[in-house]
Amino acid sequence: MAKASEAYVRAGEREVRISSPERVIYEATDTTAEVTKLMVAEYFASVEDGLMRALRDRPTALERWTAGVRPGMRLATGPQDRNADAFYQKRVPKGAPDYLETATITFPSGRTADEICPTEIAVPVWCAHMGTLTFHPWPVRRTDVDHPDELRIDLDPQPGTTFADAVRVAGVAHGLLGDLGMTGFAKTSGNRGVHIYVRIEPSWDFAAVRHAAIAFGRELEKRDDGVTTAWWKEERGERIFVDFNQNTRDRTIASAYSLRPIPGAPVSTPVTWDELATLTSPADFNLFTVPERLASDGDPWAAIDDVHHSLQPLLDLWDEHPVELNFPPDHPKMPGEPPRVQPSKKVESHWDADGNRIAD
Repeated sequence: MAKASEAYVRAGEREVRISSPERVIYEATDTTAEVTKLMVAEYFASVEDGLMRALRDRPTALERWTAGVRPGMRLATGPQDRNADAFYQKRVPKGAPDYLETATITFPSGRTADEICPTEIAVPVWCAHMGTLTFHPWPVRRTDVDHPDELRIDLDPQPGTTFADAVRVAGVAHGLLGDLGMTGFAKTSGNRGVHIYVRIEPSWDFAAVRHAAIAFGRELEKRDDGVTTAWWKEERGERIFVDFNQNTRDRTIASAYSLRPIPGAPVSTPVTWDELATLTSPADFNLFTVPERLASDGDPWAAIDDVHHSLQPLLDLWDEHPVELNFPPDHPKMPGEPPRVQPSKKVESHWDADGNRIAD
């Protein structure tokens, strides 16, 4: 029997084995060449400075596309998607190398798991060997997994809006952060959205950080009528949705320098605020262009860890209007949460004042 092909990638002080290195992960497009599994591993090694700044010491789930990215392929989002082509790996995969370290996290259900916790670049490169394209780090460090040190502002374009709309709203968000005395760092989502991260003191739990995100979104709504915090899609309209629930326990965002499962191998790429203001095509940031950009210009997020802000200014805004919004559907029902039913299907008499269904 012929021996399966393999290759090795230099990652820090280690040589990491990559099986089936010639496997095509991204097919060629009109503007980009095809991308093999070996090229993905080499890409992660080449963006070590930025990628490890995003992942180091953070419990991290993996988004694995083991057969590559093709039109019509689906990512599993729950047990119902047993036949999906890609999946999230929240626990350490079998066969992990002995240098891979972990952190124990607690899900909203109360169950726990040991997740990968990258401490060196060899870990993401090994994850590429396992078919990983996108890393989903928690907003915590392994020294304190219950108190986030990041506020994440996810600006999600809804149908009828564009990347340009997300850029406009990001500019408004930048101004709001300045008024609050906070420094934000922006990146492309790798698709149509924009993500803004703010380092915070790890003094508040997930519930408080989520409330801060809601308060921030409500302030953005006041400054730009193209912004919404409406949880139900039918209420969002053609506006940019501030996805406050990305700050809920066990909800994560694609990390800086992660690849996205979209033709052309786009990268979720940190940018300066001046650069973002004039950016028209986030697709220009991809596996082929980002390593050279990082090597020549450095990481726009190089100073992100210099200052950790107090969350209190945003919590003061929350206290002015402490009205709870819906949690994700896989999260336990929370006190004060509105009914988990689409507004168009809600019958008022079926729900009590606390948002609980009244038995028939």
